[in-house]
Amino acid sequence: MLTTSTTSHPAVIIGAGPIGLAAAAHLYERDLPFIVLEAGPAAGAAITSWGHTRLFSPWQYNLDPAAQRLLEASGWTAPNAEALPTGHELGEQYLEPLAQLPQLAESIRYDARVTAVSRAGIDKTRTARREETPFLVRIETTDGHSEDVLASAVIDASGTWSTPNPLGQAGLLAPGERQALAAGRITPPLPDVQGRDRERVAGKRVMVTGAGHSAANTLLDLAELDAATTIIWAVRTADLSSVYGGGEQDELAARGALGSRLRKLVDSGRIEVLTSFTITRFSLEDSLTVHAVTPDGEREVSVDVLVPATGFRPELGMLSELRLDLDPAVEAPAQLGPLIDPEFHSCGSVEPHGERVLSHPEKNFYIVGMKSYGRAPTFLMATGYEQVRSIAAALAGDREAADAVHLELPETGVCTTDLGGSCDAPAPADDVCCSSSPQMIELSVGR
Repeated sequence: MLTTSTTSHPAVIIGAGPIGLAAAAHLYERDLPFIVLEAGPAAGAAITSWGHTRLFSPWQYNLDPAAQRLLEASGWTAPNAEALPTGHELGEQYLEPLAQLPQLAESIRYDARVTAVSRAGIDKTRTARREETPFLVRIETTDGHSEDVLASAVIDASGTWSTPNPLGQAGLLAPGERQALAAGRITPPLPDVQGRDRERVAGKRVMVTGAGHSAANTLLDLAELDAATTIIWAVRTADLSSVYGGGEQDELAARGALGSRLRKLVDSGRIEVLTSFTITRFSLEDSLTVHAVTPDGEREVSVDVLVPATGFRPELGMLSELRLDLDPAVEAPAQLGPLIDPEFHSCGSVEPHGERVLSHPEKNFYIVGMKSYGRAPTFLMATGYEQVRSIAAALAGDREAADAVHLELPETGVCTTDLGGSCDAPAPADDVCCSSSPQMIELSVGR
């Protein structure tokens, strides 16, 4: 519950993506003041980077209840519950109308990137009166101006889209990786290979790295280009079964179809697969040479362009002055880490969790959404909506509601992804099970 010495300050929400705006809607319903700080120029700004992709969870799993109540009160009509939205549709039909509601709009600041969070006047080492001291949230605007905002609570829903995992071994950048990026030989994550980025890949020799759904999506899109496009799929694992997924047993039909279609392309030879392939360095000449170690020894593969799909990680530097309790492996809140370990859990098998599981030694500070899952790739948007509902209840002093966590998710078969938003796949044309398309994902991208 907010203490009396901090109630003169609003709660600060970092990120105006789906989970950040849901947090705002829940705080509004609880009559708690708030400010949303968004690094981009509009709500859900990061989603524009992958707007061509289609989620494989339908609208019914992508709408927050509090946000939906506010929208419907304004005359908004919910999309077809069973339809699968693209990222652009998610933004245009849901996030933009939500952010424009007068109940939220006046409390959202755009082009305001959070660079640090601390306690006003005291650093991480100081304990006396710490819980009664407001948070200090430092922001930087696009013109380079710096400003400090005081807050009663902080909800970090900034996502992980801006911090993709490096391509090298041991979690490190491979030698030559920065140079290859600067030279344009490595694309941003989830490129629009059938649209905006087509010229970069069509007719080229393309390597896709990663064993998650974003890799699968890109591979499927590349396969629809002309036959002159050579596709190489490089993965560190020796087993691709987790990518092929649950097939017909997956209640999210689009995700099950994703793996089935990919397996057929591999079996037909359209996609060349390099398993147990660990990148050690890159070298640049006329082409990009990818150096790797394999069970058969060192190997070099020359390509025109490489598409990275090796996942994301949370940016924690801005939180270095806070007292956090993080799982040492996945960098999620310590109590959440064991519940979401991707070696044991799929999206649908994660237990419902709320404010108590997400709490830190730093009172009234929370990491939510995709960022709350740290390096684990099994996040679903509906999970984030329940997270912020519980947190808003706790901040309002409603302990009973905060602890009454409940979440119904579809049976997911196998769910792993390396997208910085979570589990989904390409936009189907007429038949979701048979067509190719843009790509699909499930997300919680805040910046």
